[in-house]
Amino acid sequence: MQPANRYTPPVDGQVRLLTKVARMYHERGIRQADIATALNISQAKVSRLLKRAVEVGIVRTTVMVAPGVHTALEDELQARFGLLDAVVVDVAQDDDESAVFSAIGAAAASYLEATLSGNDRIGISSWSQTLLAMVDRMRPFATRGAIEVVQLLGGIGVPDVQFQAQRLAGDLARVLGAEAVYVQAPGVVAERNIRDGLLRDAALTEVTRRWRELTMAIVGIGSIEPSDLLAVSGNAFPADDRRRLLAAGAVGDICHHVFTVDGDDVTGELGERTVAIPVDDFRAIPRRIGIAGGPRKHEPILGALAGGWVNVLVTDLRTAEALADAAGGGERDEHATTPGATAGA
Repeated sequence: MQPANRYTPPVDGQVRLLTKVARMYHERGIRQADIATALNISQAKVSRLLKRAVEVGIVRTTVMVAPGVHTALEDELQARFGLLDAVVVDVAQDDDESAVFSAIGAAAASYLEATLSGNDRIGISSWSQTLLAMVDRMRPFATRGAIEVVQLLGGIGVPDVQFQAQRLAGDLARVLGAEAVYVQAPGVVAERNIRDGLLRDAALTEVTRRWRELTMAIVGIGSIEPSDLLAVSGNAFPADDRRRLLAAGAVGDICHHVFTVDGDDVTGELGERTVAIPVDDFRAIPRRIGIAGGPRKHEPILGALAGGWVNVLVTDLRTAEALADAAGGGERDEHATTPGATAGA
């Protein structure tokens, strides 16, 4: 039996013209002026036809996401946590903590190199291995990258490792062509009156004034159990304080301000013995960049995001997926594309 003939209605002349113009422009790369000449219509009409071709779906926009770029996941983190920006970097399944620090540090260095204006006043936390990895991967700026780099937390510690805290602020200032400002005090002292006495010193009074002028903070996100670097620095939380904080549900800290997984501040009286930027001054900084990752940091980062302690996050892929899932994200398409401005027929 012969198949029945199918009737195809005539194509509307306007649809045919839209399709023809779209293919000439997007597939064959013909300039709008030349399309106008070839079809004997105005260039303005060509422009209107191309716009209309997008509106009716003849031309659809597709961006091919490069391998190692996770814009859909970054957008999800921004939407779920109200972030200004998120940067997610690839890591291998079997990467150890050191390799994760290196990958995140490299991503943070690239982010800063692309976004610094030259007029920023930057605060930076001390005793962070991830931030050290970031600074180690930054290249000196040809022009000034920032005005100053100010420590946010006391940087004096055990002499053998104190240079790491000083080097962090100093090296970042050097590559940016900025002034380095140090906090010449320990991060944690034994009593409140010692802390108060230090803050009355003229040098620290000047530091506290500069804290209120910062436009950006670059911070690590710590866990209650200290990193190796912090543990040997002499600036880790004393054991009694750690026990109290854990009993209060603490999971992480930023500049020794301690919070739960819901982001609630549980620092308590420890804050009266800490030489660090005050909470209100820290939260007033417009751009607060948290740089952290790895399985040990999932809950601390979640708490930092939930409490609005940071509004920009640089982290690794596995951590980003865990954060999205914890915030209610479902399964995601790893090959999803992101809408953009480049059109193709």
